[in-house]
Amino acid sequence: QVQLVESGGGLVQAGGSLRLSCAASGRTFSRHGMGWFRQAPGKEREFVAAISTSGGSIGYADSVKGRFTISRDNAKNTVYLQMSNLKPEDTAVYYCAGGSTVLDRIYARSYDYWGQGTQVTVSS
Repeated sequence: QVQLVESGGGLVQAGGSLRLSCAASGRTFSRHGMGWFRQAPGKEREFVAAISTSGGSIGYADSVKGRFTISRDNAKNTVYLQMSNLKPEDTAVYYCAGGSTVLDRIYARSYDYWGQGTQVTVSS
């Protein structure tokens, strides 16, 4: 069982930056593919970014490409999402997810474990 706890959300002005962290419990973190998803009010949860177990494979949604960077530190059991040049449309609850076998990283159903989410609000 893996437990995920996100942190780092908050209120920021458009053009600003935030770094989200997701700390994982357990000794199997390095064997899990990790992803970030977000959900805005009234909208479905959407894929943001994903990273493979070793960090060798990374993917981003088109809406965040060039602005967000996902990374992981397996020694610290933590995955990060560095967000820059934030826009009001990035406002959402951001969720960290982990999966032992991530067949298609853009789909939420590929992940076994989820954090509780952290709110990111970008003001214009």
